Parts: sequence; structure tokens; C-alpha cells
Amino acid sequence: MQFQLDKTDGKARACTIQTAHSTIQTPVFMPVGTVGAVKALDATDLATFIKPDIILGNTYHLYIRPGDETIKTMGKLHGFTKYPKSFLTDSGGFQAFSLSDNVKIDENGITFRSHVDGSKHYFTPQKVIDIQHNLGSDIMMILDDLVALPATQERIKASIERTTRWAQESIDYFRAKQAEGIGVEQNIFAIIQGGTDNAFREKSAKELCAMDFDGFAIGGLSVGEANQDMYNTVAWTTQFMPVDKPRYLMGVGTPEDLVENVSRGIDMFDCVMPTRNARNGTLFTSFGKFNIKKAEFKTDEQPIDPECGCMVCQTYSRAYLCHLFRAKEITYFRLATIHNLYYYLDLMKQMREAILEERFEAFKEAFYAKRKE
Repeated sequence: MQFQLDKTDGKARACTIQTAHSTIQTPVFMPVGTVGAVKALDATDLATFIKPDIILGNTYHLYIRPGDETIKTMGKLHGFTKYPKSFLTDSGGFQAFSLSDNVKIDENGITFRSHVDGSKHYFTPQKVIDIQHNLGSDIMMILDDLVALPATQERIKASIERTTRWAQESIDYFRAKQAEGIGVEQNIFAIIQGGTDNAFREKSAKELCAMDFDGFAIGGLSVGEANQDMYNTVAWTTQFMPVDKPRYLMGVGTPEDLVENVSRGIDMFDCVMPTRNARNGTLFTSFGKFNIKKAEFKTDEQPIDPECGCMVCQTYSRAYLCHLFRAKEITYFRLATIHNLYYYLDLMKQMREAILEERFEAFKEAFYAKRKE
């Protein structure tokens, strides 16, 4: 991986990340393709209408089905999905949190019961890397211990100690495999934990950032805490992260979250929000969000967002989208997903341009002003 810091404006950063499969300009939002597909879209839709340079897949879900060995024999993720640009794969740590009823954590790893058939599986830091070698992702995440908030001090302390220990095992194993010629074009990120406690975040960040990782993520946020607590934790944590490596905030979030956290020095984001909300009828626009199923849109000839340049806004009316949603037409899911992802990726482009032109604060003010009109 090659990393270049192109410009800063306050704490906001515009960077360029070069992987084996694409050049990624930040700030960047990664569409979520959990099982190797962004829901309702295929690789042609992505290439034609969204044009992301990186998307996210999930190690746990791809391991469960179709299996990482199957994906390896089918040309790894790039050959299997026909998406030619970069993949980032999460490690499965979040699934230990989200599927907690089927999970048991010990000092050496995480035991899962498959949400598909109930079969038992054991993830260790090394196994997670082996799986991601088979997947062929450009950026792999290490196994971490994520806790829901609020949590006790004892649980958070145990989480960061376990995450640090697993991180050391992960980087040692990853670099040893590279020395054997395995995963030489892949990169590995660590995940900073610590809840919303400044002392724990500082401890986790300093311990992990002393290791030879290619980038660093802030995990364990947007899991129940107040938005301002998340923003304060990000602002506190980034000061301990390297300037010359990517900074990734995992699982965040709303358009407002993206703007606020870019202003606090974050480069990379992912979230299911634009795709999941699209399927539920919620569409994001430059003036806020609305639900297309409302009766007021049944005869509305306007596009979703008059300021949007996506294929959907250039072609179809709110009335048509309202009709498709109410009729439970599958086409609705595709069109709404295209629009929401286009909006998110265009928002990131606008922020990058504002940073490069040293007008990020003015952009931020205008962003919020539109939402009050």
C-alpha cells in the first residue's frame, strides 16, 4: 500500500491510498457488500452508476457461505464477484457483538454458532488472517474484542487488553506469511477499542499504533452511545494515530456523522445505512432525508433530489419511486440503492474538494444550512 497525505484543512484530511487494485481518494465511504454483493446491485451497477474504488466484505459471512476455500478456487473475491477494484474485509469481531447469543469469547479466540445452520466454528487471530488470505482482500482487519456500550470498566479493560494481545499475534503471523510469499499484496489494519473512556482509548491507540500495521481503525463506536460521545471519542483518539497512515472509523454512519468525523481527521468509513434505509423507503438528499412511501409523493413529478446527478434523479420521479415501493416491485430496491450510494459517495467527493481548496468549514456550514431550509 502506498499512502499520501494530499492536504489538510484544520483536522480534515484529503489523502490518496494506492492498493494492488485501485487508487482510493479520501475521505472515502465504502459501500457494504457483506456476502460479496452490495444488496440489490451487481458489479456492473457499481461500475456504471456508483463508481466506488473500494467496497467492504465480511469475513465471517463469506466464511460461512459460500466458504473462503470456494472463493479462493473461484479467483478470490475479485474473480468471484467480478468487482475489479479494492476490497476491505472485516474480521468477524463485529459479528461476535451482533450475534452475541451464538458467541463465546475466550482468551485465544471466538467460538461462533453459525446463524445459518447452527454449526460451531472457532476464530483465532491467525485463522481470521488465513480466511482473508483466501478471500484476497486488499485490506484485512484483525480479530478484535468489541463490546456494547454502556459497559463496565472491567469489561472495557478486558476488551482492550485482549485486542492488543490479538493484534500482536496478528501482525506477527501476517508478516511471517508475507515472508513466505503469502499475502504480499494485502494490507492489514488494527482496530482501536476502549469505549468512550479517554484513558482506555489512549492506551489502546498507543499500544496498537506502536505495531507495524498498514493502517488503523477506530472500532466500538455507534453501538449505543450518544452521537456527541462518539464525536468526542474520535477527536480524542485521532491525536494518538499516525499522520502518515489511513484512519478508518468503522460502522459509521449518517451523512452528518460523516461530515463531523471528517472534520475530526477520519479518512475512511463504512455503514449499511444508505443501502438498508433505501430498502426501507428512506432516501438521503442534500436537504435531509425523507420516506418515499408517504402519500404526498404519489403525484410528485420532482426527482428525489433536484441537486443530485445520479441516474435515478436524472430519469425518474418521486411519484414513480413511490409507486414502485408501494407495489413491492423489486426494481425499487435497485433504484433507491443506486441513489443513496451515489449521494454518499458524492458527499465524500464534495468534502475532498473542499479540503483541497481549504474551505471545509464553509462547506460544513452550507451542508447544515441546506438541512434547515
